Amino acid sequence: MKLSPLVLLATVALAGCQTGRSPSNVTAPGAPTTTKTQALETGASVLQSRPPVEAISAWLDGFHFYNGDRNGQMEAHHYVTILNEDVMQAVIYDGNTKDAKLMGVEYIISERLFKTLPPEEKKLWHSHQHEVKSGSLVAPGLPQAADHALMEKVVNTYGKTWHTWHTDRDKTLPLGIPALMMGFTADGQLDPALVAERDRRLGVDTKAIRAARSDIVARPVVKGADAWQQGDVIQLQRVQGGGEHAHGKTGFSPAEQRTGQE
Repeated sequence: MKLSPLVLLATVALAGCQTGRSPSNVTAPGAPTTTKTQALETGASVLQSRPPVEAISAWLDGFHFYNGDRNGQMEAHHYVTILNEDVMQAVIYDGNTKDAKLMGVEYIISERLFKTLPPEEKKLWHSHQHEVKSGSLVAPGLPQAADHALMEKVVNTYGKTWHTWHTDRDKTLPLGIPALMMGFTADGQLDPALVAERDRRLGVDTKAIRAARSDIVARPVVKGADAWQQGDVIQLQRVQGGGEHAHGKTGFSPAEQRTGQE
């Protein structure tokens, strides 16, 4: 009997797996946590529920680059919640330890839903076919059967990723504005040194993982995704006004509207 990815993941979660540590390379400024704060943290963790956090069921480690700048590459730890068979969401960190810094978010949708998006929206999304088939996207700690089942689910999906803390360059605080990120689509794009260091630290073998996934079926990328390959690059810019989020009259004076603009 072939088990579903969800059943396999639940089985693995119950069994527990050990993986290598991947600490954050960013040190946030600030005073040491006081005893009072520690007590508040402990009390809150005991008394308050965290359903959205507890719904996270998978950890995927891969690599992103800035849309329009393939030299800006970084590792990204995805902690994934499966909302339904067509939609997943992930919070992204720069490590897998308690002090990991929250880098951004990724929304992941099925090929079926991606095909329904308007052309301009599709430009914001990237494909996952190469990430899965190349072995660069890994699920550390999962046995091969569970990894294979999970990647069969991910391979033909599409992701929209925004990074809010650019930890490759901002080593103290999250500076600047969010950046749209993309995924790699062919061999030779991803810096092999990044992969080698990741494999060493987490105790994984990208080449072996690639071979084990050779039978996973990756369908052709749907037109409109990975728009950077056609030179269609989208990034946010600092502008005055609400843009697409403006809802008529703002109620603020011109001077007030300028507050916070750089």
